Amino acid sequence: MYRSHNCGELNASNINTEVTLAGWVQKSRDKGFMNWVDLRDRYGITQLIFDESRTDKTVFELAKTLGREFVIQVKGTVIEREAKNKNIPTGEIEILVSELNILNAALTPPFTIEDETDGGEDIRMKYRYLDIRRNPVKNSLLFRHKVAMEVRKYLSDLDFCEVETPYLIKSTPEGARDFVVPSRMNEGQFYALPQSPQTFKQLLMVGGMDKYFQIVKCFRDEDLRADRQPEFTQIDCEMAFVEQEDILNVFEGLTRHLLKEIKGIEVDKFPRITYDYAMKTYGNDKPDIRFGMEFGELNEFAQHKDFPVFNTAELVVGIAVPGAGNYTRKEIDGLIDWVKRPQVGASGMVYAKCNDDGTFKSSVDKFYDQDDLGQWAKITGAKPGDMIFVLSGPANKTRAQLSALRMELATRLGLRNPAEFAPLWVVDFPLLELDEDSGRYHAMHHPFTSPKPEDMQLLETEPGKVRANAYDMVLNGNEIGGGSIRIHDKATQQLMFKYLGFTEEEAKAQFGFLMDAFQFGAPPHGGLAFGLDRLVAILGGQETIRDFIAFPKNNSGRDVMIDAPATIDDAQLKELHIKVAIQ
Repeated sequence: MYRSHNCGELNASNINTEVTLAGWVQKSRDKGFMNWVDLRDRYGITQLIFDESRTDKTVFELAKTLGREFVIQVKGTVIEREAKNKNIPTGEIEILVSELNILNAALTPPFTIEDETDGGEDIRMKYRYLDIRRNPVKNSLLFRHKVAMEVRKYLSDLDFCEVETPYLIKSTPEGARDFVVPSRMNEGQFYALPQSPQTFKQLLMVGGMDKYFQIVKCFRDEDLRADRQPEFTQIDCEMAFVEQEDILNVFEGLTRHLLKEIKGIEVDKFPRITYDYAMKTYGNDKPDIRFGMEFGELNEFAQHKDFPVFNTAELVVGIAVPGAGNYTRKEIDGLIDWVKRPQVGASGMVYAKCNDDGTFKSSVDKFYDQDDLGQWAKITGAKPGDMIFVLSGPANKTRAQLSALRMELATRLGLRNPAEFAPLWVVDFPLLELDEDSGRYHAMHHPFTSPKPEDMQLLETEPGKVRANAYDMVLNGNEIGGGSIRIHDKATQQLMFKYLGFTEEEAKAQFGFLMDAFQFGAPPHGGLAFGLDRLVAILGGQETIRDFIAFPKNNSGRDVMIDAPATIDDAQLKELHIKVAIQ
């Protein structure tokens, strides 16, 4: 056998035991008459010792040829280590080597395989298999495995059945762009890779599976960010004979279970807020509630004076920043420049300092007296020592700008503690949203989401006011999951397609199979999907998902390790009936 033990399990209780180990050379220290080698595998590091007086001469000389990342096998005796290392589990012992086999030599790595490496992100992505040997990446992948196993355990214990759904499906016009796959056997026709298993999990409910889940790959051909990849993993779930409350309770329970089992944290509060409240209070539909700085709308107390910037604005809104009353003018000017950046887009910012003696000093003292500023403080919840920052303009844009400022200030003030977890539900989303460019309504979630029954009559007259039976799970300012109660009858689904601008022929061509299924006794059903990559990253104390994915793509959607996507040869193109225009 290659090994009797791994490199992380031996300790003082194993002294005088004959063992066989295998792994990679982390580093070596040659003192001439004695040579120490750190041997590493997935489980840890064990120190090897080659002693001129106690080690066979051939073995001793061979040890001197070992380089970093050589793959070796050793046999030897566990002995007590003179200079103990309390930082590793094997730090009390070392292996006096009697046999050494070099299983594979290695080139010098392009970066050091250490926790703190000298390799930049690009080079580590190119040699990802080497990066995985580093503890931070290896531990992130092990952490992901642990989360996935706890998910499977929790859902299986509730009688959910894991079912695989197809990867080669039909392209649909809703949502993000599809990745398409040409069919060799069906000339001129294409499969699409699924953006989610949405229709299949609904069909499983029609099929009577009752409770389904799947940890599944999904694909979206869209622009990338730190928390987005062209292929990502969902914890996809669906339940039959349920209402919204049933689903919220089950997946609130899953979140509590993960926080307890993975992080050792008991969550007492799991608030539920409406979409309208989230937008009005935090400026976005995925608020971070680990800290305050809730919005205060100031129109009533800002638009009665001769200050045209506020008087002409649709919305004047501010936040109280705790302890920021000591900001210097340079720091304030820096924040004004920050909100003026194109990424935020504000035209300027007004500020008011709350002095310790209860008075106020603002950038608009010419227009507003102490009573006015006192009202600002009351509405924003500002206290002595705080600073009030105020933005104004079109309501939706201004809320988004202030939301960005709120998150930036929270980061600078250290209020976004990655070891603290604040989950919540956002409910009552709009069913439809208007695309200003096309003038058409689009489903905010997807076209299978059920409207609130009490809002159905508004579809004809005020479609923008119709609320959906939809809900999002938010954790620490990130949407980690979302879902809805689904439409389960053909008539309502046809009506939904109508308001989304589908002709009867288009709806039948795209989704006829689903509407046909609804005619054979579809039960009421609903579900939810968690984004596993993002969930794992947040539980791991990070906001980027890349290190929790074994082989991620870069910001251009490329796998620089295998150099994909890539061209294919003319013979393959011909088989697929694809003609490529010559540039």
